[in-house]
Amino acid sequence: MPSNVIMPQMGESIFEGTITKWLKNVGDRVERDEPLFEISTDKVDSEIPASASGILKEILFPEGETVEINTVVAVIDDQTGSVPDSEESGDTVSPRESEQAPGRDPKPEAVDPRRGLRASPLVRRMAQEEGIDLREIEGTGLGGRITKRDILNYLSEREQIAEVTRPLVQQAQEGLGPAPSDQDEIVPMTAMRRSIAEHMISSRRTSAHVTSIFEVDMTAVLRLKEAKGDEFARREGFKLSLTPFFVKGVADSLKDFPILNASMVGNDIVYKKDINLGVAVALDWGLIVPVIRQAQQKTLAGLARELADLSHRARQKQLSPDEVQGGTFTLTNPGVFGGLIGTPIINQPQVAILCVGAVTKRAVVINDAIGIRSMAYLSLTFDHRLIDGAVADRFLSGLKARLEGWSDKIF
Repeated sequence: MPSNVIMPQMGESIFEGTITKWLKNVGDRVERDEPLFEISTDKVDSEIPASASGILKEILFPEGETVEINTVVAVIDDQTGSVPDSEESGDTVSPRESEQAPGRDPKPEAVDPRRGLRASPLVRRMAQEEGIDLREIEGTGLGGRITKRDILNYLSEREQIAEVTRPLVQQAQEGLGPAPSDQDEIVPMTAMRRSIAEHMISSRRTSAHVTSIFEVDMTAVLRLKEAKGDEFARREGFKLSLTPFFVKGVADSLKDFPILNASMVGNDIVYKKDINLGVAVALDWGLIVPVIRQAQQKTLAGLARELADLSHRARQKQLSPDEVQGGTFTLTNPGVFGGLIGTPIINQPQVAILCVGAVTKRAVVINDAIGIRSMAYLSLTFDHRLIDGAVADRFLSGLKARLEGWSDKIF
C-alpha cells in the first residue's frame, strides 16, 4: 500500500516549509525514520524522516519549492518487489505524451553519443522546445536516465535565477548598480538567509542601537579551566570550553539588572521572569540561535551540557522551532573565529545582546607593573530607548568582576 509523506508542522507559528534537499531519489529503498528530505523554515532547518519503509515511488515537489504544512510531498510504496521503470524515474507519461499508439511497441530510449545520455523522445522534445542542453542536467532515473521531472526541476531553477536577475538588470538600467555579467553566479537566498536579513533590518529600524565595550581579564577562568578540564571531560564526556563561563556569568549578572532581560510592548516594559539565553551558533549555511531556558537556575556544568547538546543538534539540523524561540537575551561569540570586537544587532524583541571577543595574551599594567594576562573584549549592544548607558556599563562592570574573580566551583 502506498504511504503519503506530508510536510510536517514544525511549530505553532509555522505554516510552510521550503524543501532544500531530497536525500533519496525515486526508486531508492527507504527505511522508516530514516532521513528522507531536508526543509528550511523561517525558524530552523531540519531533516524530516520517512514515515514508512518501502520504495520511494514519487517525489511531488522539487528542491527549492515552498510547500504548505500537511501537503503530500512524496509517496512511499511499502510493497516488496521492484517498481515499474516509469514510476522509479518520476516519468508519469500518458500514451499520448509518449507518442505511443495502442498495439505498438514503445519508442526506444535515445542515447546521446556525446556523453551516453539516456532520454526518452518526450524529454528530448521538451529540451528542444525550452532550449536546454541535456548535458547540463544530471539524470536521476535508472542508469542516469534524464526524466521529465529532471527537466521540470531544471526549468524551475532557471526561473528562480531569472527572478533574481530581473531586479538587478532593472537597477542597472536605472543607473543604481552594475548589471550582472555572464561570469557572475546568481543564487537565490535560502529561507533561513531571507529570514535573517528581514529580522536584522527590522531590528535596526526598531531599536536605538548603542554599544559599550569593556576589557576583561580571563586569566583566572583559564587557570580554573586548565586545572579542572580533564576531570570535567572524564565526568561529562566532552571538553569544557570558555563559552559556558560567559553564559553563567551573564545569567548571574542579569539577575542584578532585570531591565536587560526585558522587552518593550508599546509604551510598556515587560520584565521576564525567566532568563532564557540565546547562544548564537554559526552554521555552514547561516546562523541559528538555540535557547537555554531558565539559565538562572543552572550550574556551570549544566549550562555546558545543554550548550553542547544544542550546538551539536543545530549542526545536525535536529532542533525543533521551539528550541530557537522565546529567548530574552542573546550571547554571540565571534571570538572562536579570532574576532576581537563586534557590534551585533539586537535580536528582537530583546533589548540587549553581548558579543564576546577572542581571548588573547596581552601586556597589561597590574599594580604599576607590566604583566602578561589573557584578555578579552566584551561588547554590549543595547536599546537606548529603554536602557541608559550607565545601566549598561554597570551590568558590564558586574560581569567583568564575576569573570575576573571566578571561584573554583564548576560542578
